[in-house]
Amino acid sequence: MATAKKIKTMPKKGGYIDKFLKKADEAIQEGIKKADEALDEAVELGELTTKQASKVSKELTTKAKKESELLQKKSLEKIYEGLSSAKKLGANSREDLNTLEKLAELRKIGILTEKEFREKKTKILSRI
Repeated sequence: MATAKKIKTMPKKGGYIDKFLKKADEAIQEGIKKADEALDEAVELGELTTKQASKVSKELTTKAKKESELLQKKSLEKIYEGLSSAKKLGANSREDLNTLEKLAELRKIGILTEKEFREKKTKILSRI
């Protein structure tokens, strides 16, 4: 009789397998559901990331264009300043040479001494 009691208390083997398969199927379905949710979130994140990247790219492009224009403007200003300085320097050099010629004439006619001429000449040539 002891064996009969064991048979009664033990569930059917087919029942265990069915329960196991049912639980496995539920777990698989739950895993698929979670994978789908994760995939949906990844797609949404990817779309957001793509939109954000596009927006940032446009902002950076606009900023780069503005900076480029500003650099070009500043460069042109510096070039014009350099040209203006060069013209002034050239004009001053011509004036200094004219002054030297006048001083040489004054020395020739005796109004300036040789020493005075050399001092003026040295001073003028140091500016050129």
